[in-house]
Amino acid sequence: MSSEPISEPDPSGLVIYVGQDRAGHWLVQDSMRTLEGRFISYAAALHYAQAERDIHHASVEIADRPLTPVVSFAAVGRDERALPRAA
Repeated sequence: MSSEPISEPDPSGLVIYVGQDRAGHWLVQDSMRTLEGRFISYAAALHYAQAERDIHHASVEIADRPLTPVVSFAAVGRDERALPRAA
């Protein structure tokens, strides 16, 4: 993938990246690593990134190297407890 701008750069510098991790999952992450989403297709990831761009007044770019997930996609281990459900 090449780094290909999709929108004009934002003066504040926030960038939302669309790309894949090393396992091939489509991810959307922001440059501050506070936003992350996992998607089934490039089109779904891009659609989400463009909506978030409008909310956060950011720019969207295609990642030129694999993204590293912030949130693990590994299954919860037997010794780990699930979070309690809200009532």
